[in-house]
Amino acid sequence: MRYLGNHPERMKALILTICLVCTFTALFASNPGWQPSPGHTQTTIWPGTPPDARFGPPANTETTKPGEVGNVSRPTMTVYSPKVKNTGVAIVVFPGGGYQVLAIGLEGTEVCDWLTSKGITCVLLKYRVPNTGPHWEEKCDCQVNPKAPLALEDAQRTMGLLRLHAAEYHVDPHKIGVLGFSAGGHLVTDISTHFEKRSYPAVDAADGESCRPDFAVALYPGHLWLSSYKKLELNPDVPVTRKTPPTFLLQAENDPVDSINNSLVYYIALKNAGVPVEMHLYAEGKHAFGLRPTKFPITRWPRLVETWLTTIGMIPE
Repeated sequence: MRYLGNHPERMKALILTICLVCTFTALFASNPGWQPSPGHTQTTIWPGTPPDARFGPPANTETTKPGEVGNVSRPTMTVYSPKVKNTGVAIVVFPGGGYQVLAIGLEGTEVCDWLTSKGITCVLLKYRVPNTGPHWEEKCDCQVNPKAPLALEDAQRTMGLLRLHAAEYHVDPHKIGVLGFSAGGHLVTDISTHFEKRSYPAVDAADGESCRPDFAVALYPGHLWLSSYKKLELNPDVPVTRKTPPTFLLQAENDPVDSINNSLVYYIALKNAGVPVEMHLYAEGKHAFGLRPTKFPITRWPRLVETWLTTIGMIPE
């Protein structure tokens, strides 16, 4: 300090450097990331560091663009309550984005607006991305390398929390389903076939609740057909059984991103297992259309889901 005291310019430079480091450190530590609209609160789903965090993105690096979130390291759930008479039904929504980002507007908040207008509680899951699912990595025609199932862990945890706090959210714990698009559609199938055991060590009472969805809706799902196998077969990492929940599938035949074969192989597996399944295929629609109106018939798919939920006894006629 005596040396620096004799050099005021160096002292000023040191003080300035310390101030800048403290400022950027504070900003880094307090990065709020994506925030829901006023009146809604997102809740962190893990009480501490999420499991397998070393496989995910660095902490506090979440990025946002209009309608999009990236680098999610702190997964959250945001509950949107019904705007009309509560049916008691809840749906956990998984936005798509290729497991790289989350299309949290088009395939998230806009979906919650539709569901809540029908008396359904919408729970929007901001799950970890990028490169957090599926929990395998295709390397060749005969090899898949396992990865940490981070997105699945987040989905299982959210289902447990929702059931544990069902009374608080005014939800029937036996009427909780999942709905997802593209990669989120794959996550729908992942939790629909991985619910007997948690993919992480139990944390608290929420992990004692069932994480099996009571129903599932997968729209233009991906990662279900291993194209390099050159066979119309379901990815073996999605083990369909008769306990897989009733499922609704929707797909455009001209989808250039996720082949129609993804929906086909899952439909066949569900049918063979005796699982109630309804699938709709449309000639036009391509990919990532969400709920936004188009000139094609596929744009009316929300009405089909509403009818199906009535058919399976989730909502009244």
